[in-house]
Parts: sequence; structure tokens; C-alpha cells
Amino acid sequence: MSTSTTSAPPGAQDQPSARAAPGRGRQAPARTGRRRALRRDWQLYSLAILPLLFFLVFRYLPMIGNVIAFRRFEPGGSIFGEEWVGLRYVRMFLGDPTFWQVFRNTLWLGGLTLVFCFPIPIVLALLLNEVRRRSLKRFVQSVSYLPHFLSIVIVAGITMQMLASDGPVNHLLGLLGHDPVRFIQEPGWFRTVYVGSEIWQTAGWGTILYLAALTTIDEDLYEAARIDGAGRWQQIWHVTLPGIRPTMITLLILNVGTFMAVGFEKVLLLYNPLTYPTADVISTYVYRSGVESNSFSYAAAIGLFEAIIGLVLITSANTLSRRTVGTSLW
Repeated sequence: MSTSTTSAPPGAQDQPSARAAPGRGRQAPARTGRRRALRRDWQLYSLAILPLLFFLVFRYLPMIGNVIAFRRFEPGGSIFGEEWVGLRYVRMFLGDPTFWQVFRNTLWLGGLTLVFCFPIPIVLALLLNEVRRRSLKRFVQSVSYLPHFLSIVIVAGITMQMLASDGPVNHLLGLLGHDPVRFIQEPGWFRTVYVGSEIWQTAGWGTILYLAALTTIDEDLYEAARIDGAGRWQQIWHVTLPGIRPTMITLLILNVGTFMAVGFEKVLLLYNPLTYPTADVISTYVYRSGVESNSFSYAAAIGLFEAIIGLVLITSANTLSRRTVGTSLW
């Protein structure tokens, strides 16, 4: 008995491979293009090695140490703790009245810093943008930038000398008939002193980004505004501020992300036991608990809590900015 076979039409057996070929063809040129770019620009890519190593060694690897927030750590023992204790240290700082005091102080200092230190560089940049004398503009920029290049230790030393009981500020108050004020020793003055020194140190340097953003605004927009009868304030409100809005939103999101990380170095240099009720913040409390009292697990739990709050704040600010004004970091 004969068996009939039906021959496939020419090219039918090659159809699957023909379908798969385009996919492989797209992937192969992409890999080849990346390799070619790597061979061509390897000097530029090599510049990223040190920054990547820096973040790996000093930012990502230390995250492993957060495990001691849930393990009992003893100096001289294992770097990952001796035994698992769960949320013991979390419950400890949540039930500690001192922690909630430093938490409120952190919110106060972070909020005041954000409210005053964020808009002042914008105002200063707008004012400098209106200055027509280049010599005056350069002088103001140089004077306002200078404090940024000073060490925090020097800034704190200048602040303490200026506000000392026998310092220039109290000497001026004495000439005006006022009694000397103990700015450094009185808790009620610490927030004013800290925010004032922060404005003096950062306001000028913060204007650089805004002045750079101002140069990207099209001059035709100002010309059109002037033709429509807009004055200088109207031009600033309707042309200048919308032009630098992406820069403003980006910096605001970054500032919100560091809301809880109030300047540890400056607070540590300016405060003293007399000003603890208003000056002690989470970072300094963690330092005293971990380094001075050797309670490393307790300090790690508080630091992890602070980091989680910062992550929530920056994520929320980014989402809110993207939905409201259409500008975000990611």
C-alpha cells in the first residue's frame, strides 16, 4: 500500500526561523553598538569608576549594618550582632520621651530651615538678575558666595564669637541701652541662631543654580510681555518664575528629602547641655546614644527610622510634584 506525502510549499519550513530572525537581528546590533561605544569612549566611562566605588563603599555597603537595629550588638563581637531581638529597640525609642523631644526639635529646625533657606536664594537670584552694573553684581555675588567656602567649624566659631556675652552683637545692644543677651546659652534663641547662620552660609551659593536657569529663558518672552504692557513685577511673575519653575521644584524635592537630616555638624558645634531642650535633634541624639553610650543597636534603630521617614517624604514630594505641576525627579 502506498503512502502519499504532501510536500510543504517552498519556504514553509523556513518561516519560524524567518520570524525569529528579526528579533535576534535587533538584539545583536544593539549589543554590538554598546560594545563599539564602550571601545570608542572607554576613557569617558572610566571616569565613572571612582564615583561608583565611592557610592558602593560609603553608601550601599554600610546599609548592611542596619541589621544590628534588630540584633543585639556588643563591642568586640560580631559586626552583625550577637542574637536576634526583633523590634525590641524600635519599641524602646518609641516609648522614650527623650526621643520624641528630639523628634519635635528635628521637625522644628527642618521646617524653619526649609521655610527660610529655600526661598531666599530665589529672591536673591531675582534681585541680582535685575542689577545692570556688572561690577556691583560681581561684588554682591562674591560676598554672598564666600561663606559657603568656609568650614562649618569656622562658621560655628564666628557665630559663637559674634553672639557671645561680650561679643559685637551684645556690645551693640549695650550701646542701645539693652542688657546683654545670652544667645548661646538660652534654649529659646538656638533655633534663631541656627537658621540665621544657615541662611548666611547657604543663600549666596544657592543662587548659582537659579542664575543659570535664568539664562535659559527666551528674551522674546520678555519682549512680548513688554509689548502687552507688563511691568517688571508682572514680567517676573509671569515669565521669570515659570521659566525657573523646574529648577525650583527639583531643589524643593531634594530639600524635602533631607528634611529630617538637619545639619549634624553645625548643631553639634553650636549646642550645649543648656540648649538641649530645643537644640538636640535626631542625628545628635543618635551620636550620643551610639558613640558616647555604646548603644549601637539602639542608635541604628533610630537612624533607620529617620531614613525611612526621609524616603517617604522625598517619594511623596516627587509624586505630588509630578501630579500637580508635571515636574519630578523620576
